[in-house]
Amino acid sequence: MKPHDVQVRGAGLVGQALALSLARIGLRVALVPEPVSASRGPDVRAYALNAASVALLRGLKVWDTLPPHAATAVHDMHIEGDASGAALDFSSWEQHVGELAWIVDAAVLERELAAAVRFSPHISTLSATAPEAAAPLTAICEGKWSATREAHRVVTDRRPYGHRAIAARVVSDRPHAGVARQWFRSPDVLGLLPFDAPVPASSYAIVWSVPDARADELMALDDNAFADALMLATGGAAGTLRLASERAVWPLMRAQAGQWCGEGWVLLGDAAHVVHPLAGQGLNLGLADVAALTGVLESRESWRELGDAKLLRRYVRERLTPTRAMVEMTDALLHLFAHPAPVVRELRNRGLSLVNRASILKRWLTSRALDS
Repeated sequence: MKPHDVQVRGAGLVGQALALSLARIGLRVALVPEPVSASRGPDVRAYALNAASVALLRGLKVWDTLPPHAATAVHDMHIEGDASGAALDFSSWEQHVGELAWIVDAAVLERELAAAVRFSPHISTLSATAPEAAAPLTAICEGKWSATREAHRVVTDRRPYGHRAIAARVVSDRPHAGVARQWFRSPDVLGLLPFDAPVPASSYAIVWSVPDARADELMALDDNAFADALMLATGGAAGTLRLASERAVWPLMRAQAGQWCGEGWVLLGDAAHVVHPLAGQGLNLGLADVAALTGVLESRESWRELGDAKLLRRYVRERLTPTRAMVEMTDALLHLFAHPAPVVRELRNRGLSLVNRASILKRWLTSRALDS
């Protein structure tokens, strides 16, 4: 077997994107997937991708292979607080961009990445149970419960929120018109992301963050009762909704690894950082890690080894500040909107309305979301 330059541990979205990105600059990659979990439920995940993520996937020749129903443009976003009239609106036209984001079917994107990996002559996909491939650099992309990260004795600061996310696909009797909707109503955060499957122009992917006890209640409901709960939460703003898929649920936390790299190894994606999904930036952060690490490795000095810790710290310096900022921002927003005190509720709802009238601040917020 030919020697490898980089071993990528984890073949999810970030791991496959990294393998393709490194292969594009001529490195030989061993891609090692995690063992398949027998308890894996329905994959109804959908991600909001920003312009930087789309550009990366387009450069990997993956974006343009997605079928039309798997990627839906968001042109407007409407956010409501927990008081009548408290709202915040973003528009691609107002921000002078083609779209605010793209909502992408995670399962389809993973499938297209896997197809690109299979056709790459520089990538060898190994068995999850195979011995470690010899390589000067191991890139760890195994997610928030990474066994390889633990083997390197990395201390990770995990802070469970006591909330779970419920994801599903729903269909409305009204076109979504490319509008994403979000409700911050203590203690829930509900997002409806416009989607074109199963019904074109009239579907949504939902992500509903609720306290653990409420999640148990919602998951125990039958489909009709769950749709009724969803209608109550949205107030019918997105039309009459019916459930069109199974529901998936998982616990929410914030997490940050205390060390992102060492001699011969580096962390990317959820292995390094986990954020609350309320801002839709989790995968964008992971793909930004991919772009940054690829750039660092491509521009390294000819005499420097790929696994050189000093080289890898360049990647950490580039990514640590924006990532920590996003972790802290989403954490602060969640606690702000979950706080039950009437005075806090009044302040946050006034804050939404004030930001909505501040066009400069809205442009700044949009630019941060598009480029993170």
